[in-house]
Amino acid sequence: MVNSDAALQVAEQIAQQVFGYDGLRPGQRQVLEAVLAQRDTLGVMPTGSGKSAIYQIAALRLPGPTLVISPLIALQQDQVRAIAAQGTVKAAVLNSTLTKTEREQVFAQLTAGELEFVFLAPEQFANPDTMERLSGIEPSLFVVDEAHCISEWGHDFRADYLELDTVIEALGRPTVLALTATASPLVRQEIVERLRLRNPVEIIRGFDRPNIHLDAQQFYDDSEKQPTLVDAVTKADLPGIVYVATRKATEAIAAQLRNAGLQAAAYHAGMGDDDREAVQSQFMTDQLEVIVATTAFGMGIDKPNVRFVFHHDIPGSIDAYYQEIGRAGRDGEPARAKLFYHPDDLKLQRFFAGSGTVDEETLDAIAEQVRQSKKPLSIATLRETIDLSQGKLSAAIDHLEAVGVVDQEADGDVVAGEVAMDDEAELDQAIDQAMTVQERRKIFERSRLHMMRGYAEARSCRRAHILSYFGEAFTAPCGSCDNCDRTDGQDRVDYAQPFPIASTIIHTSFGKGQVLRYEADKVVVLFETVGYKTFVSALIADTVRCLAS
Repeated sequence: MVNSDAALQVAEQIAQQVFGYDGLRPGQRQVLEAVLAQRDTLGVMPTGSGKSAIYQIAALRLPGPTLVISPLIALQQDQVRAIAAQGTVKAAVLNSTLTKTEREQVFAQLTAGELEFVFLAPEQFANPDTMERLSGIEPSLFVVDEAHCISEWGHDFRADYLELDTVIEALGRPTVLALTATASPLVRQEIVERLRLRNPVEIIRGFDRPNIHLDAQQFYDDSEKQPTLVDAVTKADLPGIVYVATRKATEAIAAQLRNAGLQAAAYHAGMGDDDREAVQSQFMTDQLEVIVATTAFGMGIDKPNVRFVFHHDIPGSIDAYYQEIGRAGRDGEPARAKLFYHPDDLKLQRFFAGSGTVDEETLDAIAEQVRQSKKPLSIATLRETIDLSQGKLSAAIDHLEAVGVVDQEADGDVVAGEVAMDDEAELDQAIDQAMTVQERRKIFERSRLHMMRGYAEARSCRRAHILSYFGEAFTAPCGSCDNCDRTDGQDRVDYAQPFPIASTIIHTSFGKGQVLRYEADKVVVLFETVGYKTFVSALIADTVRCLAS
């Protein structure tokens, strides 16, 4: 067991000498103290608060190597480069870009004790050889970065994250550190449960970013929205990010910004890897003033001087919106986040939310194909026999994998899961469960979009709206959003609030829920079964029971 007091003193020195900090920030200190005491820890900290420094410092004080689970290859490589630049310890990646020889070199270095960090995506653990080679290294710390990806109710769910609990056990149960910048109460609960964290320390730092001014503008004539956004960008402090919903729109808006005299470029998943990397590099080095992007851009991007994040289209959830606007003002200087909103934008998000929906017959057909095959099936083979888009096929496999009907291997091939394929009753039951999971997901996605619409159309403090969504009480006015700028608290009316924020209630129809926020005479409750619901406070008070505060 590490002497955590002495280790914290050394950690302070490392933070100053290696990372250039004046000292550990409060959130970093709390998480480090828990990890150095070898306690499982969930750290939910704002974007730009130095989460990666936490596990890098902890690893230098704990014996044995550290495994870092990171969902993006580019993000893994960035972290390895950053560690190499420090010149203290060695780090490597284990991902699909490595040749067989390069993989062998990584394992040889691990066995020899030469590596302190190994960065890898969760799908790597589906490779039996990888698991066998890693099982003997006795890691001291297992870091799950972007931990919200494990939650089906998070905004970036990855089915491969669901297997991490068994991986942790197979590796001898090292201390687990789960990190994320955005997690609502339901997502936090699911992270703890799915990773099977033992008596975890949960450190939830304030979600508030007071240096970011929040704004939203509603349009009723769609033709006015894009010119207004372009005009706002030309008048804004630079550099900045514009998020849009479609690839076509990124190209169109980037072209308009260039015509207006700005150095702007589009970024989306339809571009080649080299083109995307070039645009990102130019933006990071201030050769580009504005990047116009879909959600393909952002995770792991750490550019401190972004002065604005504008949204041309409404995101699907406050989770996603908060993470995206969190890329502004990481240097602590004033920044702006503005949503350009037309009610019809909601239709596109509803389409996205339903694009992965598959019917029961399709799930049956995939299960039958897997059952009949004597060898693993590639995605290409499945698409030849089952007429589905890439997105829907991926969603169907995710649903079937979640209930044990199939497994997806590291190379993407699909094999039979733990459900007995020759037991018709067991298979039918599993597919019914997959359909139930899918329906719950649809209901929850609709409720999250409802909350995002509430933010876009709010006439009260926007900061209070966002913070209460994440379970953090905030007393308006904030003095840094468009609504508070207009009213300055003068028109404030006090309404009854029958239940404390974060208290648990029981509803006769929806079951257990957590009180999140009050909006004038209404209360928002997050239910485990149906997501977010809004009620008139005075009417709900007599129909529910408050369990705890």
